[in-house]
Amino acid sequence: MIDWQAFALTIKLATITTAILLVIAVPLSALLVLGRSRWLALLEAFTVLPLVLPPTVLGFFLLVLLGLRTPVGRAVAAILGHPLAFSFQGLVVGSVIYSLPFAVQPVVAGFSSIEPALIDAARVLGAGRARLVWSLLVPLARRSILAAAVLGFLHTVGEFGVVLMLGGDIPGATRTLSIVLYNQVESFDYAAASHTAALLLGLSIVALAAIYIGGRWRGGHSA
Repeated sequence: MIDWQAFALTIKLATITTAILLVIAVPLSALLVLGRSRWLALLEAFTVLPLVLPPTVLGFFLLVLLGLRTPVGRAVAAILGHPLAFSFQGLVVGSVIYSLPFAVQPVVAGFSSIEPALIDAARVLGAGRARLVWSLLVPLARRSILAAAVLGFLHTVGEFGVVLMLGGDIPGATRTLSIVLYNQVESFDYAAASHTAALLLGLSIVALAAIYIGGRWRGGHSA
């Protein structure tokens, strides 16, 4: 049996996280590609840190930071009326941080692949940085941005360590499909686990196929 409540929560979490990731990733990637400051290397290293940091470690640090034992956690709780730890909003924060590299890296690659002469020409014609990004970089790197969206979405759908550490296992609030799968395996309910795993696999295949099929269609259409 599929836990459809967990499925809906997972899709909601992935959708909100992906939207936030794109809002952050596009201007951040433009800054990393177009900027000249020596501090940008440190910023880029910080954005890719979740790639090498174990998810449980990241989840633990976020759990402590967003809990009531820190000034940050208490301030957020005073604003929201509840702590971010063990809440859906907390899962969104953790998911955005954990999936940020999967959104930023494809967009950085897409922006970096654009011919520098086009960027220089736009600057000569008087385009400011904002217009340069939205009128030139984003349209030319739209496939990379789509890839970033899909990768961010799928990474959020499948994440486990951060969700478990930061959100726990609260039905209807923080229980995602990955937590459901873990519970099913732990209870030796392999029949149900196979259905949950198949659903997660199917989501990944469909989303990735959409990228490659769309790219091939556009390539053949333009030819």
